[in-house]
Amino acid sequence: MRTTELVPTEAGDARITYHRAADPRVVLALGHGTSGAIDSRDLAALAGRLPSRGITVTLVEQPWKVAGRKLGPSAAKTLDLGWRPVAERLAGQGPALVVGGRSAGARVACRTGAATGAVGVVALAFPLHPPGKPEKSRAQELLESGLPTLVVQGAADPFGGPQEFPELPAGHELVALPYGNHGFEVPKRASLGQDEVLELICRAVGDWVLRVG
Repeated sequence: MRTTELVPTEAGDARITYHRAADPRVVLALGHGTSGAIDSRDLAALAGRLPSRGITVTLVEQPWKVAGRKLGPSAAKTLDLGWRPVAERLAGQGPALVVGGRSAGARVACRTGAATGAVGVVALAFPLHPPGKPEKSRAQELLESGLPTLVVQGAADPFGGPQEFPELPAGHELVALPYGNHGFEVPKRASLGQDEVLELICRAVGDWVLRVG
């Protein structure tokens, strides 16, 4: 059953959409990117497939998205303010909490996860650097998450492919997808189809979340 809840934050009301497991072992909270939404192909696939494995998936919309704006703020502080009360609320509801998100949502989870009571971080399409500017690395946010962290990265991601990531600390893992851009879109010529790549993502995330939770 899918339900929604508004959570007040200093940046405005955030919205949680619950995709509940019948007997949840872990809650996985996922945020969207700066220009994205919770209906992106990876978030939608995880919300559709993981509850049957005992993982309640909550998709979190930042206050700017709830307010109807198309593009979110670039300031990390504002994004973190819109996320932390949501994660803290979910952490207090019972099962272990794993936080995460895609792109900018992954950065938010890395920056705030340890302080909100989460036990792990899932970083989907982590934007390691702006496209074409590898010198402007955001690796420290990932390396200093302070929690076990799973990175899922497409081979053709212009924000940083799997081979560009630095050596990760103990407890961090990197799943390199053979295909997929920043939105995990797969070219038609690929040997794996879109559904197969999404299945790889769901299996990797589900296995890891149940392990750390």
